[in-house]
Amino acid sequence: MDRYTVKKYNENDYAIWNDFIDHAKNATFLFHRDFMEYHKDRFEDYSLLVFDGKKLVAVLPANKSGETLYSHQGLTYGGLVLSPKSKLYNIIFIFKSILQYLNVNKISKLILKQIPSIYCNYLSDEIDYLIYICKGKIIMKNNISIISLENNLTISKSRMECIRRGKKLNLIIKEENNLESFWNDLLMPNLSEKYGSKPVHTVKEIEFLHKKFPTNIRHFNVYHGDKLVCGTTVFITKNVVKPQYISGNEDNNMLGSIDFLYDFLIKEIAKNKKFFDFGPSHDSSDLHIVKGISFWKESFGANSLIQNFYEVETSNYYLLDTILK
Repeated sequence: MDRYTVKKYNENDYAIWNDFIDHAKNATFLFHRDFMEYHKDRFEDYSLLVFDGKKLVAVLPANKSGETLYSHQGLTYGGLVLSPKSKLYNIIFIFKSILQYLNVNKISKLILKQIPSIYCNYLSDEIDYLIYICKGKIIMKNNISIISLENNLTISKSRMECIRRGKKLNLIIKEENNLESFWNDLLMPNLSEKYGSKPVHTVKEIEFLHKKFPTNIRHFNVYHGDKLVCGTTVFITKNVVKPQYISGNEDNNMLGSIDFLYDFLIKEIAKNKKFFDFGPSHDSSDLHIVKGISFWKESFGANSLIQNFYEVETSNYYLLDTILK
């Protein structure tokens, strides 16, 4: 079945790409071109579109480095994006077409970053299976802490004590459009002091994205009197609320401000969602679990979900023929 054609994304594909993302079974606003392109100067975009005749049937958000194609390295998750009507038999040929296209264009490896299942509107494990058929391998796993909001919350006594402390101290939570005070006074100093790092987004970048996606990106600050004591920027998708950035001042433990804020996020902002995503509890550079952070998340009732990262040789596309009869 050679009817599928693959092409590299260009700016003329902006509308058709975004429309496909809006209706896909395994995509979020992170795959919208306005989100992907805020940092286009940092990556060599090599996103792909797959057509059946003139009909777009799949897209792959990606960037290229050397002879390797990556699920876009500027995104938390990725993979092959499909329509809800996609059938396994067709997806086999779609994936084969992509591997062939990459192989012809001198790209020897494809590294795919799985989108966690909680972000999908429909079950979408076809690519996991096809990578196995192509003798691909798992090169990394993220252990993500998740609360299923369809189950009863099991918050520990110590967390409840901190939440009650925040209420007694009359902490106030405000949704903000101006993120500068949080970024400059809390987030950047804390990341620099504790980890010697910077946030992935600059304040200008996150404010740009906030304006582009005001219902998907929201920011909340917590005040003790007039003093900013902690805050968070959250990413909101159809099924999931995820704090993307969280930081507090030196009074956090005494005030219980972060616990107070998370209780608000879980019970109010995520009340009509299925999941709350705390993110991983390990350093991405060495995957060592930070015990205190992991324990803190579990004290809110979080459990583990695994996100896989795959590597496959593009020359192995022919192996997909072995499962076709």
